[in-house]
Amino acid sequence: MLEHTYAVIMAGGGGTRLWPVSRRKRPKQLLPLVEKRSLFQSTVDRLRAIFPPERIFVVTVAEQLEAIREQAPMLLPQNLLVEPVPRGTASVVGLAAAVLARRDPQAMMAILPSDHFIRNGDLFALLLRVAFDVAEAGYLVTLGITPTYPATVYGYIQRGEPLPETFFYPAYRVLRFKEKPSEAEARQMILSGDYSWNSGMFIWRADRILEEIARHMPELKRVLDEILADWDTSRRQETLERLWPTLETETIDYGVMEYAERVAVLPASDLGWSDIGNWDSLFNVLLPDEQGNIVFGGNHLPLDTSNSLVYGNHDGRLIVTIGVDGLIVVDSGDALLICRKDQAPRVRQVVEYLKQHQKEEYL
Repeated sequence: MLEHTYAVIMAGGGGTRLWPVSRRKRPKQLLPLVEKRSLFQSTVDRLRAIFPPERIFVVTVAEQLEAIREQAPMLLPQNLLVEPVPRGTASVVGLAAAVLARRDPQAMMAILPSDHFIRNGDLFALLLRVAFDVAEAGYLVTLGITPTYPATVYGYIQRGEPLPETFFYPAYRVLRFKEKPSEAEARQMILSGDYSWNSGMFIWRADRILEEIARHMPELKRVLDEILADWDTSRRQETLERLWPTLETETIDYGVMEYAERVAVLPASDLGWSDIGNWDSLFNVLLPDEQGNIVFGGNHLPLDTSNSLVYGNHDGRLIVTIGVDGLIVVDSGDALLICRKDQAPRVRQVVEYLKQHQKEEYL
């Protein structure tokens, strides 16, 4: 069974909430934010313990392709799929599934973000192996993260009865997906004990997800069929560039998973998981000093400073903080961000402002 399993890494995102370090051509997944290797490289390393390089695929965008090649030279060039323009995770999943199904009609795939931090690689490998067993039985499988606080930035998955089949690890039917609740809703869901955070990690047979795409997103399936008809011809790139921009931008969660049949969840606790969604989330994965500060890059002189994050741009500039608590200071060289920890998610608003006012040099 494992000979027909593949990993697909989604590596085309912008990581806007980690601006000003995360930029269009070098977004967060290509940066060494947590370890010496980038989040993307750590993802590849984690998967290489399970899959040979020829069964690891990446979907990215043209402006990130060169960096992807540099950071993972062991991956095959034909396994790097390039979107002409971003069109959401539904299109990414559809393209990868269609390509895999064409190469291997029995293909099963794990579709995984490139920017997640996972501390427990052994448990991750176990969960993937069980998830492939569940997927082989025809289920669309997701890994659900056990909530540790009432997060409002994640989607939630409500689990129902255990699956009738017997697997090595508990697996449950999915009752519903709930997108980004209010804090009060999140507290109630955690108290109920039957909700997980939606990790965005999915495992399924390629033919099964294509069936669901055809049912719930027929226009996407039609475009994929037309693109794949020219895939092994000289018209591949022309067809892809002509049709891809016509697709509606949609996530796989909204476009398919909320309506699909036979959806299962494996509750995953103790993974040591974080999606590194904003600067504040680094406090969940990095060890602070005795004053609760996290400092990396550059030089920092803290005077009466606590619970703060300071990121320097390695140019020797000295950053001094005096009498501050709960602050984020990020110096990228050409831009300086200063905000309270609880305002970190609003960094995305800065990126939107820069786009609207044509400040391209800062994007």
